[in-house]
Amino acid sequence: MTLTFWHGYTAADGEKLNEIIDDFNASQDEVDIEYSVKTWAVIQNSLLPALSAEQGPQLVALPAEQLPVYAGKGALADLDDYYAASANAAALNPAAVRMEEVGGTKYGVPTGFVPLSVIYNKAMFAEAGITDFPTTWQEWVEAAEKLTIDRDGDGTPEQYGLALPDHQTVANGVWATLFAAGGGSITEGETATLNSPQNQQTLAFWSQAVQNERISPTGLDGIKADELFSAGKAAMEIAGPWMASVAQENGIDYALAPIPAGPAAQVASAIGVSMAVTAQADEAEQEAAQEFFDYFYSPEVTTEWSLGSGWPPLRTDVPASAVAANPVVASLTDMAELAQPLLPGVINSADVLAAVDEATQQALAGKDPAAALDDAQPKVQEALNE
Repeated sequence: MTLTFWHGYTAADGEKLNEIIDDFNASQDEVDIEYSVKTWAVIQNSLLPALSAEQGPQLVALPAEQLPVYAGKGALADLDDYYAASANAAALNPAAVRMEEVGGTKYGVPTGFVPLSVIYNKAMFAEAGITDFPTTWQEWVEAAEKLTIDRDGDGTPEQYGLALPDHQTVANGVWATLFAAGGGSITEGETATLNSPQNQQTLAFWSQAVQNERISPTGLDGIKADELFSAGKAAMEIAGPWMASVAQENGIDYALAPIPAGPAAQVASAIGVSMAVTAQADEAEQEAAQEFFDYFYSPEVTTEWSLGSGWPPLRTDVPASAVAANPVVASLTDMAELAQPLLPGVINSADVLAAVDEATQQALAGKDPAAALDDAQPKVQEALNE
């Protein structure tokens, strides 16, 4: 039996995934998986038309926030039976599994689940006399103030303590992280909770730090924040794991640290990728796909995947010591317990996040944070109601 698998891993992680698929094919004679590597955008644009024409794949990998979209359109198979029967699935990170649920049903399995973290410039920290990375918001802002340098006194720092994007943040997860750490949320089930008192306090705290202390420029999106850090013009950034290699390429002596704790919690929104069985797969093909899942989640293979892809282990019983050969992965593995999925199960996440972006961008530019959140609240609710 042959299964077609579309995925968007195009760098070293893609080479490792293809190698694992080849090894699976060689390990048995009943199932052969043919992979087709496309960009994530191409997969998202072509999956539904291909399935409608019965020319689609039986297996597909998707950015995790897209999983609810396709599940809501009936394009993906229910995987609850797989989770109920598989010992390997039972060992998966529960937070990673939660991002696969839509309406109480699991429609995917995780291939990547990594918490956002802070990447920081060790040389700038040493120059500022900061020996320990901050662990609370107050310490974080105080460190950012020390690291912000306006050499010519013109009001525009040449070096910022923090590159804090106010919209279109890395994996859209920066503000979800900060709101959760402050005790708030964006949604609770099908109810918008954006303008809660906790979120108002969080947005006011960070707006004041940016406006009054100039620790970060305003108007940054995730890409511009990456560029500011990689150019050596910001000492810290909330980032995904790829920034480690970017820092190396730019000669920056860096380290990774957990996002400091807010007044209510220490959490980190996670970047996730899901693997799903499409509705085009018949019962036998679904069972074959689940055989591959169990191979992929075996302790040996999931460790191999982590070392080769840069993602922390998906199983909770794989310790950081098992991936010590990759220091970035080992660091992120120690932070894995902080990770939480971004808007799990929310089908219209794009419009929800657009409303959040509008509020955070306006607040950091000077609008009253409570008013900005009040304006965005009905837009979030409207998106949830669609």
